[in-house]
Amino acid sequence: MEVSPLHNRCIWSSPVRSSSSHRLLLVSLSARKSKSPGLVPSFRSTRRRNLCSASSSETLIGSRKEDGKHSQVVSKKEEEEDLKSWMHKNGLPPCKVVLKEKPSHNEKHRPIHYVAASEDLQVGDVAFSVPDSLVVTLKRVLGNETIAELLTTNKLSELACLALYLMYEKKQGKNSFWSPYIRELDRQRGRGQLAVESPLLWSEAELAYLTGSPTKAEVHERGEGIKREYNELDTVWFMAGSLFQQYPYDSPTEAFPFEIFKQAFVAVQSCVVHLQKVSLAQRFALVPLGPPLLAYRSNCKAMLTATDGAVQLVVDRPYKAGESICVWCGPQPNSKLLINYGFVDEDNSYDRLVVEASLNTEDPQYQDKRMVAQRNGKLSVQAFQVNVGKEKETVFEMLPYLRLGYVSDPSEMQSVISSQGPICPLADANLNPKKRVATQLIRLEKKMLHACLKVAVDLINQLPDHTVSPCPAPYAPSLK
Repeated sequence: MEVSPLHNRCIWSSPVRSSSSHRLLLVSLSARKSKSPGLVPSFRSTRRRNLCSASSSETLIGSRKEDGKHSQVVSKKEEEEDLKSWMHKNGLPPCKVVLKEKPSHNEKHRPIHYVAASEDLQVGDVAFSVPDSLVVTLKRVLGNETIAELLTTNKLSELACLALYLMYEKKQGKNSFWSPYIRELDRQRGRGQLAVESPLLWSEAELAYLTGSPTKAEVHERGEGIKREYNELDTVWFMAGSLFQQYPYDSPTEAFPFEIFKQAFVAVQSCVVHLQKVSLAQRFALVPLGPPLLAYRSNCKAMLTATDGAVQLVVDRPYKAGESICVWCGPQPNSKLLINYGFVDEDNSYDRLVVEASLNTEDPQYQDKRMVAQRNGKLSVQAFQVNVGKEKETVFEMLPYLRLGYVSDPSEMQSVISSQGPICPLADANLNPKKRVATQLIRLEKKMLHACLKVAVDLINQLPDHTVSPCPAPYAPSLK
């Protein structure tokens, strides 16, 4: 019998190679300027030398200087026109929010923005309403809903298409309509409200922090999926003729190295909104003023919703002026919250973990046990889902299966095979009295040991940084 955590399979999923400096979306995707105004930039003849670099020192927006504390954008004009000002200039109606700053966890990174109430809000108030002209969807990217549905059904995820679109828009620099929004995404660097990047961008040394959690394997699988998406990017290019006309550059895999695409993918993943009651080509949207500028909360019910010609947010709780505004992130476990948005919610009522149990194939009675398991709706390799707050239900479901796995006496196995009830019921009224009392003793001893373990864990958790400092004991009793 083997028991191990089981991570959820995911369609995205690459062994993650990341540098200590996580540069995102859109960092430095610069094309060489053509010497002649009538010529368009091209990478074909010198493709390898002109692959977009992942340098954080330059962008098409302006030059940055890393001073060890934070990055500074030189252009005052760009500092004056923040994301919200740009949106108002392009159709955003008066709203009840303001952009504020909070420091990053890394002093080398600039502070991140967040959306806060500009005045006191009550339940049911519309915080903001972003017109469709300021929302990025596949309908806008590909210009054809049929192509959008075909691509995302057969080849690529919506996230890959949206990331590709913004990468090409970044190439256009200040000429891109979306330049202020892209600059904001660059500033956020795909970080969640704890200012932490998704583990998809962590180094291997940092991923060691997840050792013991099935999330670590899920991160690697998701990374491999992103690599597969990257290898299919040219499909978008050749199926969507509008992209040829709009961006006279090389095909995606020639124009962008994989690391740049992965960073862009993760940045889009951290802010994409899943809209309801819209066409498939509009269901995944990038909404300025939306995530990651909005805080995610598992216990919040407010959602960005599509209305007639806009995407709006109606708050589900009162806010004081200056308070950060929250939205619901869906029924996601903490493993998904960490991978998608870079944070973990202590009060997540949707948290869950999958545990896998399997019958030992080398057991002489394996075939009989497999038959009994199937008869009771279980598999030889069975996954059990543990939901937070409902652990007891899962344990009661698992124990008969585990007991079946540990049956060794052939006569007991025959009794199980001939029984009509559940797999190996927990209580056995015919159990040998000596065996019963011995079982009771062992169970009580294990209960005491478990209590000791709990006390030890509680003490460790009270120590700073969860580390134990070596200190001499007043005496050292000998154990014999």
